[in-house]
Amino acid sequence: MSWCSSLRGSKFRHVFGKAATREHSYDGVPITHSVHDNHYCSANPCFIAVVTECTAGGCFLVLPIHHTGRVVPQHPRVCGHRGRVLDVKWNPFDDYSIASCSEDCTVKIWDIPAFGLQQNLTKARKTLVAHSRRVAIIEWHPTAENLLLSSAYDYKVLLWDISQAGAVILYPVRVILMPVHHRYPSEALLLSVSFNSDGSRLAVTSKDRRVRVLDPRAGKILQVSSWKSHRANKVLYINGLKMLLSTGSSSWRHRQMVLWDAEDLSEPLYEEDLDGSAGVLFPFYDPDTHMLYLAGKGDGNIRFYELSAEKPFISFLNEYRSVLPQKGLGVMPKRGLNVMGCEVFRFYRLIAVKDLVGPLSMTMPRKKSEVFQEDLYPPTAGNQAAVTAREWLLGINRDPVLMSLNPEIKPENPYAEVCTASGRLSPIGFMLAPPAGVETEDQDFIELVDHH
Repeated sequence: MSWCSSLRGSKFRHVFGKAATREHSYDGVPITHSVHDNHYCSANPCFIAVVTECTAGGCFLVLPIHHTGRVVPQHPRVCGHRGRVLDVKWNPFDDYSIASCSEDCTVKIWDIPAFGLQQNLTKARKTLVAHSRRVAIIEWHPTAENLLLSSAYDYKVLLWDISQAGAVILYPVRVILMPVHHRYPSEALLLSVSFNSDGSRLAVTSKDRRVRVLDPRAGKILQVSSWKSHRANKVLYINGLKMLLSTGSSSWRHRQMVLWDAEDLSEPLYEEDLDGSAGVLFPFYDPDTHMLYLAGKGDGNIRFYELSAEKPFISFLNEYRSVLPQKGLGVMPKRGLNVMGCEVFRFYRLIAVKDLVGPLSMTMPRKKSEVFQEDLYPPTAGNQAAVTAREWLLGINRDPVLMSLNPEIKPENPYAEVCTASGRLSPIGFMLAPPAGVETEDQDFIELVDHH
């Protein structure tokens, strides 16, 4: 096959997946029974959030990232929604802020205490009210502070500035798509969204199973795919290579991945049929290593590939296999990885049949793992916004603010120093004990730190 020669020359051909033991997983988590094709999980260097099943309303669980082991049924939850929670997303620029969307037609912004929840959280900091049907998709802007996109079954796609005053926000700052004269176009009911690196373009897949590229400021559709043999379900910007990748099904109902030129959707650059399974394929991309991961809903395996700007564009590397099927997956940002352990990616697999959330580390074996591997960890997108919401709305585009993952380099971000001083997590994902003289009322957390 055409990928063999590329595989032999790839430094990532030995990357392998290592699943955590049950003791180092999150056990006893009643994962939601919702059938939406969402991840239901979101992680950052301090917390993991998982949408859970409950008897009434909607709720999700927030745990300190190192709070592994058995989770008691009485553990406090975020439970302010009146309907089932459909997705959660951590703010990329604030590790204490998380957004959730629900069947109750609202989006809520929650503030999580520094040492986790000590009691149920029912009052949100912000409630976004403009949708008339269940909200299925939320996505933070990658570079602009306080901007959040929402898409619902009322065929509206809205952009919110959550820095607006008041606990309830009624009006979005931009209407990207909405029905016109009671017409409900299939292109406005989104299945997935993906911003490019600076947030100036938005790729979406819709109910009609086409890929579209939009200007999120003007709500103008710039491109539409016309490849009839590919029914797209999920889409992802391949930042750095000026490409788009979509997953879906072929005319023969085989699961398929297709690579597009981001500036021309008239014909794909590459397409490949994968298998005959029915589960939705979730794509994940690491722009630092140019590695692509494909994980199917209901599958136990995760395929990983290396992408390049030259033909054949995609090279198969390896595959992680498990007998336990995954309902959804969360991903740890690069600044939360164990860089001294040569960890290049980390999933959190939601295994509903076992009420288990299992970390899965993608690791690159190196002889000198105690030395920082600069080729594996170039400067990566950090947790500082590049522009304010107002600047971006006025037309200013900036690339993400980069940070170094080298532990010997003192982080310039004040947040990282606070995170270290509070005794939670360093920017590279190591647990640090509280320094002398730092007092805390959270005795449970102190015991947790001592235990680990």
